[in-house]
Amino acid sequence: MEVREVRVLPAGAHALLVELADGERAEAFHAELLRRRARGALPGVREIVPGARTVLLDGIEEVSGRIPAARDRLARDLLSWSVPPLRREERDAVEIPVVYDGPDLHEVAALWGVGVDEVPGLHSRTAFRVAFCGFAPGFGYLTGLPERLHVPRRATPRTRVPAGALALAGPYTGVYPRPSPGGWQLIGRMADPAAALWDSGREPAALLGPGTRVRFVAAEPGAVPLPRTETGR
Repeated sequence: MEVREVRVLPAGAHALLVELADGERAEAFHAELLRRRARGALPGVREIVPGARTVLLDGIEEVSGRIPAARDRLARDLLSWSVPPLRREERDAVEIPVVYDGPDLHEVAALWGVGVDEVPGLHSRTAFRVAFCGFAPGFGYLTGLPERLHVPRRATPRTRVPAGALALAGPYTGVYPRPSPGGWQLIGRMADPAAALWDSGREPAALLGPGTRVRFVAAEPGAVPLPRTETGR
């Protein structure tokens, strides 16, 4: 990764915001930060928060009473890093059984130019990785779909999407951890409706935290269909 593809900006006295050229480079930079922190080579940083094309390093510790000096030195160090491409096989994958029977399945198949019965195989054979979290507690933005399988958001968002719904939007795949409004294309649902993507009593609370590898496993439809969704006007 070349220096010109990285911009490091101060974010208050205790944080730095690292801007990358695209999502793939942001994921690779985040993975490198985690590797260095794991081996003790990133002292003085309490939190690392990835975004779509950014990574925030927060809680930079005071050194000899001079927080800005520690922050500025770290900023210079970050610009000198050589970051290897993302290796998606680094961690064991979380497997999530899903039933591909979502209300937008036919529309997604048409956008992909394939038959409806081909969507589950194309999607479940993809190796996903959580790039970052947002929107709602436990909602991970998963990357991995090739560009030809990217789809637009719905023109009209739904006022309620059920918990466990498997959805696509742009380059991302996501699973709704709780009922909420949403404009993503729904292609299926988690086979186990009781599985918790977010549990505040668990450590970590999010099942799908940043950097987690995810693989969806096609499951047979059960007796309970995906709950009805409502379209906003």
